[in-house]
Amino acid sequence: MHLRPPPPRRLPPQDMAELDAAEQRAQRLTYGVGTVAGVVLVVLVCVLCSRLVF
Repeated sequence: MHLRPPPPRRLPPQDMAELDAAEQRAQRLTYGVGTVAGVVLVVLVCVLCSRLVF
């Protein structure tokens, strides 16, 4: 006995303008998180280096 799966459903249409806007928001958030992480790392390195020097 062979069962045939039903054909795939049609995907709903995509709103390309909304997808582009969501990508821009996500990219802005990613850059913001990266900037904050970079600043924290620079401050941490400065603190560690100052402890070694003094």
